[in-house]
Amino acid sequence: MVFLDNRRKKQLETCLQKLGVSNSLSVDLKLLDLALTHPTISKENNYQQLEFVGDSVVRLVSAEILLETYPNELVGEFAAIRSILVSDRTLAEFADNYGLDRYLLMIDSVAQDKIGRVSWLADTFEAVLGALYLSTQNMTLIRPWLDPLLLQKAAEIRSDPARQNYKDALQEWTQGQYKILPDYRVAEQHQNRGHHQRFFAEVWLKDRQLGSGYGRSKKMAEQAAAKDAFFSVVHQQV
Repeated sequence: MVFLDNRRKKQLETCLQKLGVSNSLSVDLKLLDLALTHPTISKENNYQQLEFVGDSVVRLVSAEILLETYPNELVGEFAAIRSILVSDRTLAEFADNYGLDRYLLMIDSVAQDKIGRVSWLADTFEAVLGALYLSTQNMTLIRPWLDPLLLQKAAEIRSDPARQNYKDALQEWTQGQYKILPDYRVAEQHQNRGHHQRFFAEVWLKDRQLGSGYGRSKKMAEQAAAKDAFFSVVHQQV
């Protein structure tokens, strides 16, 4: 790998200041440079491997944060909240708040692609986490500034139950346990059945019904079924 020029070195140091990394001397700037290099710039030297590491980092920190802050919460609730905390949308929001795109080396067509922006911003954020972790082989460069972000976001999710995406959390669990996706079966309810919700959904895994629920829309019914699956099945096994 080539040595960093002074201009790039100053960019990376500014990035660390934005993140609030106090002990910047412990950061391997070559790793950080990789974390802020899009694959379109270099097929060999880019953020992809660091992103892989950072994905595990943010999942672990999120799990620890939730356990430390809400020790009496059900595991199913943990999984549902964490699925949002580590989602591309949330990580891209974090990356955007810190202006990581200003330090990311990428071709102009990628930078101008609004459709793919969430994806590469999330990838970049994870890669930066990976670079910081590998710099010290621990979380000392990460948790002082990442913890407040996750705590605030977790509180927002808990205060607005409609934001809790149980479908994503259930999908994460079924893929991890069985390598397959859950199957949702939705039916519209007739008025004479006396239920105020329009749709009824069941969620199945192979030949096993995991949960069911009602909703004003198909999506809401599916979310209700996924939530029922978590609290009746999943959290008992995790």
